[in-house]
Amino acid sequence: MYRSRLGTDLSNITLDYVSSINDDSEIALYDIIGSQAHTIMLFQNKIITKNDAKKILSSLENMKNEKFDTSSGAEDIHELIESLVIKKAGMASGGKMHTARSRNDQVVLDIRMKIRDDINIMCNCLLDTIESLVSVSQNHQKTIMPFYTHLQQAQAGLFSHYLLAQADILSRDFQRLFETFKRINQSPLGAGPIGGTSITIDRHSTAKMLGFDGVVENSIDATSTRDFVAEYVAMVSILMTNLSRISEDFIIWSTSEFSFIELSDEFTSPSSVMPQKKNPDILELTRGKTAEIIGNLTAILSTIKGLASGYGRDLQQIKSSIWSTSKISISALLIIKSIVLTMKVNTKQMKKVTESSNLIALDIAEKLVQEGIPFRVTHKISGVLVQLAHNSKKPISKLTVLEIKKSVEGTSVDPKIVSEIISTTSVVSSLKDRKSFGSSGYDEQKRMISDRTQKISIWRSNMSERDNKIKSSIDELQKLVDEII
Repeated sequence: MYRSRLGTDLSNITLDYVSSINDDSEIALYDIIGSQAHTIMLFQNKIITKNDAKKILSSLENMKNEKFDTSSGAEDIHELIESLVIKKAGMASGGKMHTARSRNDQVVLDIRMKIRDDINIMCNCLLDTIESLVSVSQNHQKTIMPFYTHLQQAQAGLFSHYLLAQADILSRDFQRLFETFKRINQSPLGAGPIGGTSITIDRHSTAKMLGFDGVVENSIDATSTRDFVAEYVAMVSILMTNLSRISEDFIIWSTSEFSFIELSDEFTSPSSVMPQKKNPDILELTRGKTAEIIGNLTAILSTIKGLASGYGRDLQQIKSSIWSTSKISISALLIIKSIVLTMKVNTKQMKKVTESSNLIALDIAEKLVQEGIPFRVTHKISGVLVQLAHNSKKPISKLTVLEIKKSVEGTSVDPKIVSEIISTTSVVSSLKDRKSFGSSGYDEQKRMISDRTQKISIWRSNMSERDNKIKSSIDELQKLVDEII
């Protein structure tokens, strides 16, 4: 259809090489809806007649439930849909559908509509996952566990605090995607191939019909830039990196050596030869799929970094990376949410491991600070206590008077004070004493859970408003289509 300038059609080998028809199934419906809005705008501005509009819109409407033949010889979904409209409506009417637009503004319109819907799905999935973390944290405000730095036990903490940390991390992913939506939800339609059109069209009208917040004003910018795609995939790459880290935590904690959690059977796989195995394959795939999405981002950036201003066919190659990114990340969120809600937490094992380590060392040092002793002195005393406990293979609480006296040698600190502090310090007292804002102390858990619950409610309201705005615009467009048909 588009090769009138050239003397011959594409050979089968060449057509297969240039065709994106198999990737375009993801945007077929958006192409139809976008074409309907464009057709109505042409009619409203007296560029085509009502009869032309009726024939075109009827043809497009019938295609919404149609399964397209990808072996039709069309280069892409845009050519295929237009050729079918011409076949159904006739050249006299159907041939007018593409008036005042180009494949260049058409394809980027479809991509923007697809991504904005994917963002809204992802944001809602994120809120579900965040809510699951906060919900489960309510049941574990007293569940003691060790916290780690360098994968070495560092401080005593609460499992609720860990879950809330992951909720906060994913909340930033939500906010990033929520903000990215605003830059994506701008219509490029009507920008033409690159420099606009001499035909008097109304770009703002089509933007409104399709639920966009505005238009990408500059026609070069509208058709040839894909920074919004890179931004979207970059935000998802960060999200997946965060999900990968959660996956790694759960993988480690589900080992026999840790036994902190047990994953539900539906999210594990057995070995092909070892019947005792319960492998965390689903979480491992999340780590692997994260690498795939980072690869998608690299592919997109590598494609657009070498292009001159103006559309280049190279841009066709990034579409599959977008679809893959959306599909993987949405599925990953659904899975992580389900894993969080179904896993069993071994509270006894968590507490046993916490109490078997000398995680009260810092608490002892801080209590000595409250006696007016410089922190560097208390840090040294506490360090010696840990070393003595380690050498004698017993906890700090079981150190003798002589051993405690050794810890204060070279200082003016009374060993009786140290002994008294040791006798009143435990993992539980440590968590009761933890008062700093945002800490893993008992008191802070309740406040943070309440705060996150309120935020989720506000974000859900914002998402509902955004979803309804787009749905309302598309519904109004459908009414216009029905009226003309």
